[in-house]
Amino acid sequence: MCVFAFVKGYSQKTKDSTNVYKKRVLETTEVDFLTSYYSQDGDNAAVSGGIGTEELTDVTGTFVVSIPLNDDDILTIDAGISAYTSASSSNIDPFDDGYASPYQASSGASSSDLWANLTGSYSHSSDDRNDIWSTKLAISSEYDYFSVGVGGSYTKLFNQKNTEISISGNAYVDTWNAIYPTELRPFDEGGNGLSNSLFSRNTISGNPNYNPRFSAFDSEGRNSYSLGFGFSQILHKNVQGSLALDFIKQDGLLSTPFQRVYFKDIADSFIDDFQLADAVESLPDSRFKVAAGGRLNWYLNERFTVRTFYRYYYDDWGITSHTASIEIPIKITDKFTLYPSYRYYNQTAADYFKPYEEALSTDEFYTSDYDLSEYSANQIGFGISYTDIFAKTHIGKFGLKSIDLKFYQYDRDTSFSSSIITAGLKFIMD
Repeated sequence: MCVFAFVKGYSQKTKDSTNVYKKRVLETTEVDFLTSYYSQDGDNAAVSGGIGTEELTDVTGTFVVSIPLNDDDILTIDAGISAYTSASSSNIDPFDDGYASPYQASSGASSSDLWANLTGSYSHSSDDRNDIWSTKLAISSEYDYFSVGVGGSYTKLFNQKNTEISISGNAYVDTWNAIYPTELRPFDEGGNGLSNSLFSRNTISGNPNYNPRFSAFDSEGRNSYSLGFGFSQILHKNVQGSLALDFIKQDGLLSTPFQRVYFKDIADSFIDDFQLADAVESLPDSRFKVAAGGRLNWYLNERFTVRTFYRYYYDDWGITSHTASIEIPIKITDKFTLYPSYRYYNQTAADYFKPYEEALSTDEFYTSDYDLSEYSANQIGFGISYTDIFAKTHIGKFGLKSIDLKFYQYDRDTSFSSSIITAGLKFIMD
């Protein structure tokens, strides 16, 4: 999604010997640096079939550079990197170091990784600033997938810029480098898995005749397409409302290859305290999603603003959800604003979700990923921002325009909880 900021600035042009002034879309180059620290924990890891630690930490850093090419055109480069460590995903191979348990981390290669993204976007505004076109190209990569995306949008303003409508579309082509639970790999295509060194050097307890259902996925591609519509209206000098409708279609490998499932009707097999997978999750190869929502922002006075949001979501996997949030920016001085917020979310379970050892081996589709379960969640947030429109503080040729700090605490009614701290700095070039 492209965000366009209109900054007052004018350039002089000559037409038929008459001076004509046109407001610039962006006065000068802007640079945003964004960073965050995220941590989570819980006891329903999908990697270990709905049980075990969900502990994960993630640190991100992103630069967004917006460059005015001329009065009408902006080039934006968004480059980011994310580094995480995960006790959960480390248990893709829990048998590589010491005693194996779903509640403790392994030291395997999958315990940490880097995600990198590069997005370039271009936008053009008409002379009267009532029409905006944009295009983008995005590339991202992680240890188990590679993604390329393209997109575009068109925005129309009218009614003296009090009304805005928009349409946007995106397409992403992803390729998995499928990584499976280590104990399943020797059984691909009916291989004699028990002769593998994993089983010869370890003792299987419980059911010693371990014989999982497993074959590698035939295709490792996934395509995603989205179409979005937006409508925004200034309802009053102090009130603005907006509506959004989004459609998303996905095709291809929608199962996560390393997420285990344990069947109710299969006897359990263990190495140490870690239960050996009966299968990996199996989900349909298509998914259609619809989301409809709206925002209402009310400027109460010079100190208080109320921002509200609601969204309804539906997909053909059986999930419906409701999201509602409120944020109340409080301007305490000309430069400092506080941002307390609250968000509520609840969803129904996907048709294919089964808790630990509730799926049957006769089922066609199954998953124990609690992201697809029924749950409710609450998120409380607080932030503070500093803004200096004159950018008096300088670092080299760049003036510091704003600083934003925010903290969010998120809790589900399962065992899952997370917190995130974000920081953003905006600079403008002199």
